[in-house]
Order: sequence, then C-alpha cells, then structure tokens
Amino acid sequence: MAAAALAAFLLAASALASKYSREANEGLADAKRREVGEFRVVRLNQVWEKAQRLHLSAVKLAELHSDLKIQEKDELSWKKLKAEGLDEDGEKEAKLRRNLNVIMTKYGMNGKKDSYLTDTNYIKDGTESDTLDDPRLEKLWSKAKTSGKFSDEELDKLWREFKHHREKIREYNILLETVSRTEDIHKNVINPSEENLVKEEVLHNKHRELKDKLRSINQGFERLRKVSHQGYDATSEFEEPRVIDLWDMAKSANFTEKELESFREELKHFEAKIEKHHHYQKQLEISHEKLKHIEGTGDKEHLNRNREKYAMLEEKTKELGYKVKKHLQDLSSRISQGLQHNEL
Repeated sequence: MAAAALAAFLLAASALASKYSREANEGLADAKRREVGEFRVVRLNQVWEKAQRLHLSAVKLAELHSDLKIQEKDELSWKKLKAEGLDEDGEKEAKLRRNLNVIMTKYGMNGKKDSYLTDTNYIKDGTESDTLDDPRLEKLWSKAKTSGKFSDEELDKLWREFKHHREKIREYNILLETVSRTEDIHKNVINPSEENLVKEEVLHNKHRELKDKLRSINQGFERLRKVSHQGYDATSEFEEPRVIDLWDMAKSANFTEKELESFREELKHFEAKIEKHHHYQKQLEISHEKLKHIEGTGDKEHLNRNREKYAMLEEKTKELGYKVKKHLQDLSSRISQGLQHNEL
C-alpha cells in the first residue's frame, strides 16, 4: 500500500516537474523568438515591427506576415545564389527590392501620403467602403450594382474580383515606376562600365514582367466587362479571382491538352485552399472583435480562453496565408514560362 502511494506520489511529482519544465522551455523559446525577431532577415523584422506600430487589423497583419514569409524565403535563396556568384547582373536582387516595395506600398508603409492602404479583409469591407481608383472600373461596378442581374452573394463575389483587379493595376504601376527609374539611371551614366551598366538582358526581363502583368490586366478587364454586362455564367468553373486569372492565362500558354487538364485539377485544389484561408480569416476577425469586447469586461478567465483561441486562429491564418501565396507564386511561375515559350 505504502509502495503504491509512493509510486503515485512520484508519478504526480514527475508530471508536475514535466509541466513546469515544458512551461519554462516554452517561455524561453518565446523570449528567444522576441530577441531574435520574427524573421531571419533584419529589414523584414523592421517592416514587421513598423506594421505592428501602425495598428493594422488582425487580418491585414496576418496577410502581411504571409507576404513577408515569402519575401524572406526569396531573400535567403538569393543570398545563397550571391555567395555562389550566380547573380552577377544583380537582376534577382533588384527584383527582391521591387517585391518589397510592392509589399510596403500595399500595406501603407512606404512613407507616401497617397499610399495604397486598403483593407484586404474582403469579409469586413462591404461594397461601399472602398474606391477602385479607375473611372472605367467605377463605371462597370455602378452598372453591375444597378443591373438587377446579381444576387447579394454574387455582388460580393464580383466586388472581390474588382478589388483584385485594382490591386493588379497598382502592382503594375509600382513595377513600371521602378523600371522607369532603372532606365533613367542607365541613360544618365556618363562613363558606362561593366560595374554600373544595366545589361540589356536585365531590362528585357523587367519589360517581359511588365508585359505579363499588362496581359493579365487586359484579360481581367475584359472578363469584368463581360460579367458586369451579362451576369455570372452558371457553368463557370472557378469563383476565386486569382484562380480565374490563372486559368485564363493558362489557356493562352503553351500547354498540351493533358498539361492543361492537369493544371485545371491543380487549380481546383488551389481554390479549395483559398476558401479555407478565407474561412480562417473570417474566424480571426470575429475572434479579434470578441477579444476587444471581453477586454472591457474584466473577466480574466474568459479573456485568457479567448486569447488562446485568438492566438491559435492567428497562427493558422498566417500558415494558410503563406501556403496560398507560395502556391500562387509557383503556379504563376509555371504559366509565365509557358507564355514565354509562346514568344520564342
């Protein structure tokens, strides 16, 4: 009996010690993470810290985190290439700078008063809380709203397409400005040398990137014009704007029928992944609003429970956001290669 009691005591003590050890380790891990930073690249940590000071919405912060994770992956890959001497013309480094510029502008952190700070949380936006920055888009949207061809759900869906198109135009304009500055520097070089001469191939790559984005914008506008006038086709395969874009461009690329069919199936999986991400975005927003409400009640136990739930939703939203953006990046790259092959 005494032996059994002793064994029970030792088991309980061991479990308690394990618990305290785990909590201590987790505390040390959190402290180390705060000390080291959220990202492995210093400037990305600076961007993240600045974003937190701006008090962006929960969903926008999660979206920014996913964008910065993609940027981090690309920057670490570039550092490896640079160490191996594989970015002699500096094109990959220049592209990284452009991408970071797009991110900074997208989230209102580029220091410009006319920064494109918009709420990417499509669930919260409604259809009257934002502008489209383009008279042609505003006119199409106004006609669609008053046409009677769309249910409320379809109008929300169409609004997401309009906003996605607006973001494509903004990204194109940022890239165009960057390329123009590069060309101006090239023209103003008095004594060109191998070190400061922008190679023709580099500019060609940038113009090809611009051309791909412009092609996507033109195809997207034609789709919006058609849908706005005719309504949604009941037989339409996809609903998510990014997936629709990819499918339209894939059909123009140099894919065989078998490759195109395989790509179609992959897009279906990608769309399901996006829908899951949207679901967690919605849950995160609801949890954030609930947390703010509970913070004013003084109920600590209730508050702690909801903080745990919010933290779980935040991490899941970040994780899914990263996976969606990485998958989008991979799909876009494959289509771009197919389109380039058409031009050869």
